Amino acid sequence: MASQFRGWYFKCQSKEHTLALIPAIHQGPQGRECSLQLISPENSQTVSLPSQGAVIRWDRPEGQMNGLSFSPKGLMLHISTSETRLRGQLSFGPPATLSQDIMGPFRYVPFLECRHRVYSMAHSVEGRLEWNGRVFSFSPGRGYIEGDQGHSFPKRYVWSQCLFPQGSLMLSIASIPLGPFSFTGVLALVRFLGQEYRLATYLGARAEKILPEEILIRQGPLTLQVNLLSSGQLGLSAPVRGKMSRLIRENITGHAHYQLHNGDRCLLEVESHRASFEYEWNS
Repeated sequence: MASQFRGWYFKCQSKEHTLALIPAIHQGPQGRECSLQLISPENSQTVSLPSQGAVIRWDRPEGQMNGLSFSPKGLMLHISTSETRLRGQLSFGPPATLSQDIMGPFRYVPFLECRHRVYSMAHSVEGRLEWNGRVFSFSPGRGYIEGDQGHSFPKRYVWSQCLFPQGSLMLSIASIPLGPFSFTGVLALVRFLGQEYRLATYLGARAEKILPEEILIRQGPLTLQVNLLSSGQLGLSAPVRGKMSRLIRENITGHAHYQLHNGDRCLLEVESHRASFEYEWNS
């Protein structure tokens, strides 16, 4: 079987707590493996799980592993190893889905190293989890769900996500190899007061600045500016040819400032100390 991976990213946030859970199946040189990664503002951990009987769907965030099951309606955890004890259940409300696939026509392009999917820009979260004695309560809470599948994460990329009152946003900029060539791909979506603003390469968007402290995307009269104002990232594993051998870093509750303009008119301005981002452009 070819090297490949498939995983979903569940971000859950309440007034007191933030936690991301990343269940994944990966097929590398050593065979099929499964993992659950967890990241909080203070800690990150990878839990290896038995691969027998594990399954993860791609059309929606649904799957099961030993001690873990998840679906668009929530997730259940009952994992106990020598280093990790996870217990709890979360229920998700109706998802805020996209008007169309985030990758647009690029979803039909063969041989891409990684394909991205956004399932829910925002939804309600209820319940609690216990991770090694620490309780994470999400009653009430909000969540975000996205997924990736392919064989490798992009060598260079930037990603950010932020839940804010009455809305949510995500952006991804990546160096995309396509045969002997490569290009910089842009995907960004802002959902605010029921409106969807999309900036993407297939709509003419381009990244004018990609710096550790500032990202600037322009698409016609639309501009999305992101200022990353804090560091303090924690390590996560990412796939290279199906094997989770690459170390990336994520700040799940960083300080960031977002501005969306249409010409001179400001459509949205958000400053948050609970923004998530990964900056791997200089890797």
